[in-house]
Amino acid sequence: MPHSDPKTLVSTEWLAQHLASPDIRIVDASWYLPQANRDPKAEYHAAHIPGARFFDIDDIADSQSDLPHMAPQPEKFVSRCRAMGIGDGHQVVVYDGAGLVSAARVWWLFRLMGKTDIAVLDGGLPKWIAEGREVEDMPPILRDRHMTVSRNAQLIRDVTQVAAASKLKEAQILDARSEGRFKGTEDEPREGLRRGHIPNSTNIPFQTLLNPDGTMLPDDALRKVFDAAGVDLRRPVITTCGSGVTAAIINLALERLGHKHHSLYDGSWAEWGMYNDLNVAQG
Repeated sequence: MPHSDPKTLVSTEWLAQHLASPDIRIVDASWYLPQANRDPKAEYHAAHIPGARFFDIDDIADSQSDLPHMAPQPEKFVSRCRAMGIGDGHQVVVYDGAGLVSAARVWWLFRLMGKTDIAVLDGGLPKWIAEGREVEDMPPILRDRHMTVSRNAQLIRDVTQVAAASKLKEAQILDARSEGRFKGTEDEPREGLRRGHIPNSTNIPFQTLLNPDGTMLPDDALRKVFDAAGVDLRRPVITTCGSGVTAAIINLALERLGHKHHSLYDGSWAEWGMYNDLNVAQG
């Protein structure tokens, strides 16, 4: 089990020990593709870790964009967090109902806003429940809390920057989608998108960074996954996936390994796969 680090990943045991701390804020960031037929908000209301707030990544997003759950403007992020009683001086722990999937996206989003006191719960709600730990169905009492943010533009990339990186190979582009979607042998879950991947990108399916129980691999095993894929951990990395959610699992793994030059392509395949003037590779 990777050691607990309140800036990347903490264990269920760590959270249980800190659950009553006044400085802890717990966030349920569950999100699923429509095919999963799961309602994350309903599941949150039925059972969540005590004190958890629900973070809706489709709502706390850029409402001006046609793309799904793009990073919101800092003002919107602040207002939503304040309404959830999350502010300066809080240690945030984020989890999801799948183990470790969408929680990584919210971890990245907080870091994008300059908030580094945030960790993902390793193994998420499934591990917490499997260990017989307490859940509740009552929403927490929320008190508005002051929050200041400072957007870190180094952590995000747009389509123009990714196209340049693809062409010039100035950064390694790592794609968290399944091998079938990457190679173009499987249809995309979103309609109207082409099959394949960004030219000169490398496939690191996010599941290869996780144990079967949804916890993240220990550091030495993470390193082996990147080594096997030919990733040079001394060079910059841009992550991508279907819509910018599971890409963040790669960012989290890189941060665990002390890699500091990683960013996330927010539009991901939802954007790249839509525009015919962008090149697509297959196989």
